[in-house]
Amino acid sequence: MKRRSFITLLGGAAAAWPLAARAQQPAMPVIGILAVPAPPYAENVAAIRRGLNEAGFVEGRNVAIEFRWAEGQVDRLPALAAELVKRQVAVIITMGGTAPLAAAQNATSTIPIVFHMGADPVRLGFVKSFNRPGGNVTGVILIQVALAAKRLEVLRELVPEIRSLGLLTNPANPSVETVVPDLHATAGALGLHFVVGYASSQSDIDAVFERFVRDRVQAALVDSDAVFFSHLQQITALAARHAIPAMYVSRQYVEAGGLISYGANVSDAYREVGSYAGKVLKGARPDDLPVLQPTKFELVLNLRTAKSLRLTLPPTLLVAADEVIE
Repeated sequence: MKRRSFITLLGGAAAAWPLAARAQQPAMPVIGILAVPAPPYAENVAAIRRGLNEAGFVEGRNVAIEFRWAEGQVDRLPALAAELVKRQVAVIITMGGTAPLAAAQNATSTIPIVFHMGADPVRLGFVKSFNRPGGNVTGVILIQVALAAKRLEVLRELVPEIRSLGLLTNPANPSVETVVPDLHATAGALGLHFVVGYASSQSDIDAVFERFVRDRVQAALVDSDAVFFSHLQQITALAARHAIPAMYVSRQYVEAGGLISYGANVSDAYREVGSYAGKVLKGARPDDLPVLQPTKFELVLNLRTAKSLRLTLPPTLLVAADEVIE
């Protein structure tokens, strides 16, 4: 072989080496996020990314994220879940309660699913137990249902003179079967007239508050639900307009002008979801990752809203509060 031909062949082979090396590199894993509403979930998505970062994954560098938002239309979730399965994502994260989890679980029994929800996943049949979830599902819960009676207790401490209590809840949420009878019994034991307002859409929420006004509801609890979270500005504005002291499930409502909240820190929970997704990407099996439950709950008060409602915050609540927004 002539020297010039040899150099030409060698050069061509050298140019091909990087291409061959790139072809042998594994494809970047993709995480699919399946959720009911888009806004105001930016903070929670940022928390998921923090959890992924703690696990060693940075979006765009060694992991990709694809979103499937149902935009409040729950009936779209099965098709969106099917899209993620067809895309062959490595992990599916579900946000916004039980509906996205149900859609994902119906779509695949092999792709790992990491959920975030407020209800009891064992009672609802999503997992076998908290310690050994079983199958391809695990996640983080906020214990929202079990805290309903505690929220009523705190609200009554803030507004001791109330004689009628309203509850804003979503009839499509499976937790309603537990929350409504439990609160009805608690309210009855306290001698409170109990009014349940069912809402599953923006217009329903307006109608519920109109009913609260007609029924002379003196204070209200807002249940945990993805639809309500996506319309938190509307809900806090209605409570203010009708001068109804309301208790919420998370600090985001209070930051938006709501009066008071008691519950787990939602951002911390979503960070744990991201961390779990990272562990799965590293090879952990969902069945080996116990369902996480919060160990700390925060009480957040809005002083400006309390003043507008002409409420005096009891010293005991001020001392117990984790944060007072002024």
